[in-house]
Amino acid sequence: MTELKTVEGQDMKQEVFLPDDYSPAEDEPFMNDMQLAYFRRKLLNWKAELLAGSRDTIETLQDGTRNIPDVNDRASEETDRALELRTRDRARKLVGKIDAAIRRIDEGEFGYCSVTGDPISLKRLDARPIATMSLEAQEKHERREKVHRDD
Repeated sequence: MTELKTVEGQDMKQEVFLPDDYSPAEDEPFMNDMQLAYFRRKLLNWKAELLAGSRDTIETLQDGTRNIPDVNDRASEETDRALELRTRDRARKLVGKIDAAIRRIDEGEFGYCSVTGDPISLKRLDARPIATMSLEAQEKHERREKVHRDD
């Protein structure tokens, strides 16, 4: 895995060997080169899966344009198409969040809470690598959101 590092405004490539079975550990320095390479690879793989799914959806929708005489069958197919398009729209938004997470890796901000500046737990990042807040900050944000929504 090749990691791009910036030193005093100059780009330089730094090779980071990342074994396939590597998993970030709490006993290593937080957001070291191995962890950053791990999360970059995880995000890029996730993005590739989402984009492949989008391509498949586009092909299916293009091929699936047909005249179905039965009204119920046609309605069912339209419902399926609408659900698929909503799913793809969510995937599109997720790709944007993945790109933002990769930018945070490049800028040295990945893994730190955008509210408190504290490290986000490795378990949380492994489960949701696009996370921008620590679990505590996220829960506080959601409680505040719920209170304002109830008004």
